[in-house]
Amino acid sequence: MSEVIKKFLYLNRKAPYGTIYAWESLEVVLIGAAFDQEVSLLFLDDGVYQLTNTQRTQEIGMKNFSPTYRTLGDYEVKHLYVDGDSLAARGLNGDDLIEVAWEDFETGEEIENIVEIVDKDRVIELMEEHDVVFSF
Repeated sequence: MSEVIKKFLYLNRKAPYGTIYAWESLEVVLIGAAFDQEVSLLFLDDGVYQLTNTQRTQEIGMKNFSPTYRTLGDYEVKHLYVDGDSLAARGLNGDDLIEVAWEDFETGEEIENIVEIVDKDRVIELMEEHDVVFSF
């Protein structure tokens, strides 16, 4: 019996702190990737703050878990998408986001940054081309 690989898209819509949604999403993404499923993430609305490179959590008394996103490439997560309209609405751009590298250890192929800013048409395409869509 051959293994069926599903394409999972995780929509991240909430700010990284103040609720458990962002942390739970990250945990579920890591689990899916560990089971060799094709995992992609899409950051929309306040979810774009999850990838900002200037998170400082000391004053709110929470652990900053954003560095964990930088490890996703090690789990074979190859696609992180960010809605450009959501970035612009919050006064952000690509320079405000962390970079996440990916390397195929078998072929040696490397991508310096798998974070891609997309427009609303691509957001729709992404939702349509994945087998399973989770929203957090």
